[in-house]
Amino acid sequence: MATIGPQDGPVAVTGASGYIGSWIVQDLAEQGYSVRACVRDASNPEKVAHLTALNDEGLRGSVELVEGDLFEPGSYDAAFAGCGAVIHAGAAVGYNRETPQEVYDGCFTEVEHVFESALKAGTVRRFVFTSSFAAVGHPRPAGYVFTEKDWCGDNVEAYQGRWSDDNIPKNRDIAYAKAKARAERMLYERAAADGSIEAISILPLHVIGPLMCVNHDQGWSWQNCIRFMMQGKPYKKSRGGRMLWNNVDVRDVARAHRLACERSGAQNGSRYILSAADRSGELFTWQLRDRLASLYPQVAEIGGEEMEGDVPADATYDSPRSYCLLAKEELGLETFDIDETLRATVDSYYRLGLLG
Repeated sequence: MATIGPQDGPVAVTGASGYIGSWIVQDLAEQGYSVRACVRDASNPEKVAHLTALNDEGLRGSVELVEGDLFEPGSYDAAFAGCGAVIHAGAAVGYNRETPQEVYDGCFTEVEHVFESALKAGTVRRFVFTSSFAAVGHPRPAGYVFTEKDWCGDNVEAYQGRWSDDNIPKNRDIAYAKAKARAERMLYERAAADGSIEAISILPLHVIGPLMCVNHDQGWSWQNCIRFMMQGKPYKKSRGGRMLWNNVDVRDVARAHRLACERSGAQNGSRYILSAADRSGELFTWQLRDRLASLYPQVAEIGGEEMEGDVPADATYDSPRSYCLLAKEELGLETFDIDETLRATVDSYYRLGLLG
């Protein structure tokens, strides 16, 4: 199996200025890798200054900015040349007002030419794709525990006609899920046909944890929702604020990407859900609010879901339940405690001046 280490050449990371991508870059540099951080605009300090600053932190590895555009075929040819691995964390997820079709294209249509650049390099042994739990989840009874064997297209009849290609231009969630699942399958098939490279996927769920820069406070992201809750505002991403938060630390997600390059337990077609390590990381919104209140007793009011006195106004659908057990078993991943993650998330908002 074609595992890699720092001695096998640089590792290229697309989407390197993003929330997950930035932590992947830092984790790799900490472990001694030469990292080619692929960004759209290397001259924009708001998006890249935190990456170049890593070279001043005495890390074992180094970071080099290279420009590349997800929507331009061949754009990554130079960046991937001589690399031992490529981590493709770049995507259009909808936080920047992309249309559903643009989300679909950025997460599937354009992935093929990124993989072609990796093949063209001739040195890339591992291609690690940042997929999503959206490629796993599908309608199931409350309390069902999802695993890597699940795919979003399962139980099509339960979608009541919504699971259709006709809905890709109309529904961001359908577009995103279909794109991630199709990209995974395409990568596994192409890697198997080529034989010189292995494709592996990381499937994060509700990613929270410390922000490295102000730009990581993307509107409607999970970390951004916590910021607004800390300001005493209600959680509005779901009806009535009711949701089961299945939390994973962004630093664990980053480390899993590197381990997928290094560990022999992973192989072509391996997929790893990155979600709560156990039930302590699964919190209904009212429980999340209470946990934040216990960590920050000095904050007068923390927002959450609709309540009637001290109890939720309505019951929350008990889903998604899922655990990063396979990543712990096959990749040797060790995870942060939920309180450490929540505190690191909120503390980073204070540090960046985004919470008064």
